Amino acid sequence: MASSLSSRRTLLAAAGSAAVLGATGLLAPARAQGIAPTRSMRGGSNNYRPGAPVVERIGGGGFWMSGTVRRAGDGAPLKGQRIQIWAHTTEGHERDPKSHGATLTDANGAFRLEMPQIVPAFGQAHGHLAFEGDGFETVFLRPVMNSPRDTSLTADFVLQPV
Repeated sequence: MASSLSSRRTLLAAAGSAAVLGATGLLAPARAQGIAPTRSMRGGSNNYRPGAPVVERIGGGGFWMSGTVRRAGDGAPLKGQRIQIWAHTTEGHERDPKSHGATLTDANGAFRLEMPQIVPAFGQAHGHLAFEGDGFETVFLRPVMNSPRDTSLTADFVLQPV
């Protein structure tokens, strides 16, 4: 008898807990919120040159610009996406054609391009990156470096399908 009473109490306690949790929505399965798209940054499109050539390296190198490109919502990596990169460097101003180049993302959505050291322009050391391609909204980024002595800068894109 004690065993059946104990089992009944356990069952009633579990049912009561389930009712409380169900009423608060805590029994519903967790759902991913989805990954929000990256929005263009103010000043990101300054000196943009549509169709800059895909290059192995910009100038003499020594500085690395890298990042990833994913699809908004599910975060899937996007292969073969074109990212244009430009900056004010030790070898030229950001408006100079020789300071611009593009690269493509790999199978993991990653990109990496070597370029000359970025130097401050308008008081900040910063780079410019643009996603340019079909099927997604255009995005311009203008990340600022922590220090002008940094030798790399990372910028990630989450693209919104059109």
